[in-house]
Amino acid sequence: MRYIIIGSGAVGGSIGGRLHESGRSVVLVARGAHLGALRDSGLRLKVPTGTLTLDVPVVARPEDVELREDDVLVLAVKTQDSVAALDAWAARPVAGGGTAGERLPVVCAQNGVENERLALRRFREVYGVCVVLPCTHLDPGEVVAPCGPYTGALVIGRYGTGPDDTARRIADDLEKSRFLAPVVADVMRWKYGKLLGNLANVVEAVCGSVSDATAQDLVARAKAEGAAALDAAGIAYASEAEITELRSGTVDPQPIAGERTRGSSWQSLARGAGSIETDYLNGEIVLLGREHGVPTPVNAALQHAARESVGRSREPGSLSAEELSRRIAASP
Repeated sequence: MRYIIIGSGAVGGSIGGRLHESGRSVVLVARGAHLGALRDSGLRLKVPTGTLTLDVPVVARPEDVELREDDVLVLAVKTQDSVAALDAWAARPVAGGGTAGERLPVVCAQNGVENERLALRRFREVYGVCVVLPCTHLDPGEVVAPCGPYTGALVIGRYGTGPDDTARRIADDLEKSRFLAPVVADVMRWKYGKLLGNLANVVEAVCGSVSDATAQDLVARAKAEGAAALDAAGIAYASEAEITELRSGTVDPQPIAGERTRGSSWQSLARGAGSIETDYLNGEIVLLGREHGVPTPVNAALQHAARESVGRSREPGSLSAEELSRRIAASP
């Protein structure tokens, strides 16, 4: 199979780089300065054992790739960019007839729980991945993935129907590329569990870190609201202990000199990306809370703070945890 990595930032670059390193056929899809750097100098993938320079084929848009029947599309953009990406790729012709949406699998290697539903409106075969992959992309052409012995854990399953042969084949390729890739029947249960952990992303982004007591209290309150909303909605989710057990001894932090891993939302603000995925993380909890009568003032305030930071082009750390706490206390 050939892997088309749609969105070759931190997660996509790590997955595509490791697959390429192991001898799998890979095409990266990128844009802007990152695209130029990948074309000029290859992908620099920094891992605990050193820096890999990988000459991976890279394109700018769907029209630059002639799709084949053995292609796998790996969607690794932020959720706010999913619809545009899915629309652009679903209608592309595949050699031998039909379109990508009719014939090719799409794998949602993304945070949040909305992407699979968006994809299933456009693709017949949709696979979810719970991404446990600490990684950073701040500089064009470069991705940092500081864990070992596995680079990350990618829990995979077909959306809605459970495991199948395609999921197992993809998992086998990932396992041979330094990823832990269990195939499960309930991939969304894992993704909802990861969602609760991702509620901390915006606190780190807006406040700069989650190290002080006030920030940690905000994270704990956001997660408590999240669990209450999921329980009220009757949605099953993997526990924090399960996710910790999954990565313990397999995806362990192995610091790289001069590098510090930051969350995806922090990276969005630092790069001045112009958008942030908080509406599909904390905003998912706010949505469920409104649907099921569960108050979510902390997550709503964090969602608003993220939008404010993007709208005013703020850098990470522009708002203190104390100020956020005051806003929450003053909210109706």
